[in-house]
Amino acid sequence: MSRKTLESRISYRVNRMNKEVFIRDDFKDLGDYDQVGRILRKLVSDGRLVRLGYGIYAKAKISSITGKPMLAMQGGFVSAAREALDRLKRLNKQFKGWEISQSELDYNAGRTTQVPANAVFRFKGRLSRNISYNGMSMSRAA
Repeated sequence: MSRKTLESRISYRVNRMNKEVFIRDDFKDLGDYDQVGRILRKLVSDGRLVRLGYGIYAKAKISSITGKPMLAMQGGFVSAAREALDRLKRLNKQFKGWEISQSELDYNAGRTTQVPANAVFRFKGRLSRNISYNGMSMSRAA
């Protein structure tokens, strides 16, 4: 009977999960903190995951145009950032959640035709994470 490697177990879990965004704690039952970190870095370098922030990863796919890894999530970076914030809300006791920015609320209600270009969020508690990918980053609403 052959033993499965940690990399194969983490890859299997990534493929089987319905989630698109992963936090390092999703894999803490599989191995040591450092071991899991090494495997996640290897999956990023292989192009199977992309790193969004400290301990935050998302599924990737290879772009047919550039041949480089890109977010596999529908909705792109904004959707990935929202899912990451939802996942972090469950982990961090001081972080109470997030809300859509006022500019996005105005656009959705039809009060303006100005399309919000950046991922802007209003945080209800303390969050010291930076979520970014490929030159895009989420920002805090004033």
